[in-house]
Amino acid sequence: MALADKDRIFTNLYGFQPWNLKEAMARGAWDGTKDILAKGKEAIIEEMKASGLRGRGGAGFPTGLKWSFMPKQAPLDQNGNPKPSFLVINADESEPGSCKDREIMRHDPHLLFEGALVAGFAMGARAAYIYIRGEYIREAEVLFAAREEAYAAGLLGKNACGSGYDFDVFVHRGAGAYICGEETAMIESLEGKKGQPRLKPPFPAGAGLYGCPTTVNNVESIAVAPTIMRRGAAWFSSFGNENNRGTKLFQISGHVDKPCVVEEEMSISFRELIEKHCGGIRGGWDNLLAVIPGGSSVPLVPAKDIIDCAMDYDGLKAVGSGLGTAAIIVMDKSTDIVRAISRISYFYKHESCGQCTPCREGTGWMWRVMERLRTGNASVEEIDMLFQVTKQVEGHTICALGDAAAWPIQGLIRHFRPELERRIAEHMPEAAE
Repeated sequence: MALADKDRIFTNLYGFQPWNLKEAMARGAWDGTKDILAKGKEAIIEEMKASGLRGRGGAGFPTGLKWSFMPKQAPLDQNGNPKPSFLVINADESEPGSCKDREIMRHDPHLLFEGALVAGFAMGARAAYIYIRGEYIREAEVLFAAREEAYAAGLLGKNACGSGYDFDVFVHRGAGAYICGEETAMIESLEGKKGQPRLKPPFPAGAGLYGCPTTVNNVESIAVAPTIMRRGAAWFSSFGNENNRGTKLFQISGHVDKPCVVEEEMSISFRELIEKHCGGIRGGWDNLLAVIPGGSSVPLVPAKDIIDCAMDYDGLKAVGSGLGTAAIIVMDKSTDIVRAISRISYFYKHESCGQCTPCREGTGWMWRVMERLRTGNASVEEIDMLFQVTKQVEGHTICALGDAAAWPIQGLIRHFRPELERRIAEHMPEAAE
């Protein structure tokens, strides 16, 4: 069952109307925000828990639960003064294939600012920092301008929305490092340091930005919060399967007739999503080879497994992959699948921060072996050796970049091993014997 227009949260996703405050208010933004805040912190967090919203940045952690981890009593600094709390909004969006947050920021930025106020108030945060990737130049310009509008209208800053609550929002531009999409690397970068992940614990909710309690959330997770509070948790949780509730922005690229970003309900089948919004697979369904369903870091899924799969966390986990950011990369039979995964492997080699030895050394090693497998200049034994090395990298690094580098290769070997062996046999017949 496809999502009805009346249930869409992002009603200006394609920018058919201006993004400015007047138009955003006409679409329903900032409507009754003061009343939402008047419900109180606990009520907002309970409503978010009841909605079933899970983080839209890839990990899928329950959003309301994450907000509840923030300390109710502010910890004290060394002088005995209470520390402020912060909300950090992850707008880095550097995952290959992912392009949903930029549509929110450039076409509906006020949803994000209102969401920041609601979330920040619920957690007792003093301010929000929006960390936007360096390449998003026009999107950053819109955020800066929308921020000025919100301050001028008294929606942010002192006595935000007339609620008696003081709340500031800062927009911080990154410098184009993929690793800064990891929450603790983002916090390091915000503090002016090299963007490298921190060891956990302590977790950001205990000691994050400037050593203060901090929650890091994705743009989409924050932007949907005010609408959930206005329309109710029961409305939001009416979409999708159990444990996979709500609406979701899907980004479909690759070999479809009409690539797009679209808001749909969770758990829609892959077939319905592609037929309804993308005009089908290029060359028809028989021409589908494989799909990367959640951005480049999740394992690919062969055509036969994905066609009728539910596009949610559990459905994709059942076929050995993940929803991630719902960045769906469609590959038809014209794709050189080994070259595609090798290209992804190079990306992770290039973006590794180098802090952890398995990732620093392993990503480069894996890419070099992938390149030899691409041309067939390898032996069959190296396929198993490569798989073994991905397992030595996976789960042995501070952040998940090691996993992200390992999983695409594991998916390739799991589903397309015959193709790797064929290349080896063609390049060196004696090696395949």
